[in-house]
Amino acid sequence: MRYRSLALAFLAALAGMATRLSAQEPAAPIHKSLGPADIIMPHITDSKIIEYPCWKGAGEWACEDTLPTWNVNIAGRPIDFGPTKHVVFLLLSAVLVGLVVILAARAHVRSTERIGRPRGFAAGLEAVILYLRNDVFMPVLGGHGGERYIPLVLSLFFFILFCNLFGLVPYGSTPTGNVSVTATLAIITFIVVEIAGMRALGRGYIGTIIYWPHDMALPLKLLLTLVMTPVEIIGKFTKPFALTIRLFANMIAGHVIILALIGLIFMFGWAVAIAAIPMALFIMFLEILVAFIQAFVFALLASVFIGQIRAAHH
Repeated sequence: MRYRSLALAFLAALAGMATRLSAQEPAAPIHKSLGPADIIMPHITDSKIIEYPCWKGAGEWACEDTLPTWNVNIAGRPIDFGPTKHVVFLLLSAVLVGLVVILAARAHVRSTERIGRPRGFAAGLEAVILYLRNDVFMPVLGGHGGERYIPLVLSLFFFILFCNLFGLVPYGSTPTGNVSVTATLAIITFIVVEIAGMRALGRGYIGTIIYWPHDMALPLKLLLTLVMTPVEIIGKFTKPFALTIRLFANMIAGHVIILALIGLIFMFGWAVAIAAIPMALFIMFLEILVAFIQAFVFALLASVFIGQIRAAHH
């Protein structure tokens, strides 16, 4: 009986406490202070919100808008096929690459007809393209038939370059900082590499999948085939995987460092700006170099993979 009375008294006390709390005014909403993740993540992740310049006051120089949603029912589930922030900048990159190349080609023709040689930006772009074609891509693509893949690797170079540079523009975003984008580029390269191998090797293409040494005894052939065939198959898929992760990691790492340095100002005040701003500017200039290097490396590796599989019969 004593324990029952204690339990009843405890329950009565809880009920009284609940009554008093309900009679009080509702608690004020909790305002969470911004952390490093809140500052960095919106700038490096994809979203349906896009920012553009506008003037709202001395402390706010940007507006934002929500991109449209186009839901399509697939297997009973709505899937959004509408554009995202990265899709917008992918489209802008493609349009700008086309405009730059077409306008430079027209300027090249006009200058050649007028003075017999190109000049200005058209001459500089021609020098870059000829250097990449003759001294970088053609030696690894192979002589006979390798020139047909030059448009692909040059398109990869300029498209990735513009995507990389957009992340360094105010209000911009880096599509190549999205692993889905880099994976798609790598898959396209993988398909072209395999088709190039089929066209160059014919029936010999199967030798790039099934390892079969011709100068050994049959027992050794069977043993090496069982061991090396999985290695050959895995090697085919490690190439696009390496292309995907290399470009994605290099592009996102620099932006994380820049935004982290700028985020220190919001976290600790303007006292740290003396060190944070020069360091962020240094990394920003370094990122310009990285943008060119990563575009060059992706295009170069694509041409190397194409050249390797075309020369596999040697």
